[in-house]
Amino acid sequence: MSHEIEETEAELTSQMIESEMQSFQKAGTLFYLNTKVFASPIPEQKQQLFQALKDNGYGDLVYETVNSNSLSAFVKEQIEQNEDKLPEWLDGLVNVYDKVTIGMRKAK
Repeated sequence: MSHEIEETEAELTSQMIESEMQSFQKAGTLFYLNTKVFASPIPEQKQQLFQALKDNGYGDLVYETVNSNSLSAFVKEQIEQNEDKLPEWLDGLVNVYDKVTIGMRKAK
């Protein structure tokens, strides 16, 4: 995504949140707030993360690298299954943050 698009999306997201507006339509397109979970290994802890995944039965996620989308989906699932908290065995091994973006689809 270009820097200009990222800045515009950040400004629009901020304005929608401040206005408590979940969505709006413009020219036949529905714009809506969309929150995604992203996770990535902490660089210094990457090998420990790989071993922890293997030790906890999730070795199928580990290659020489962990796909960031797969890891994000996995971490989101683990948080949901652990009372909205990162499981202790992952703490200090991954960075986790939410990012609110704007989704678009054709309005009905």
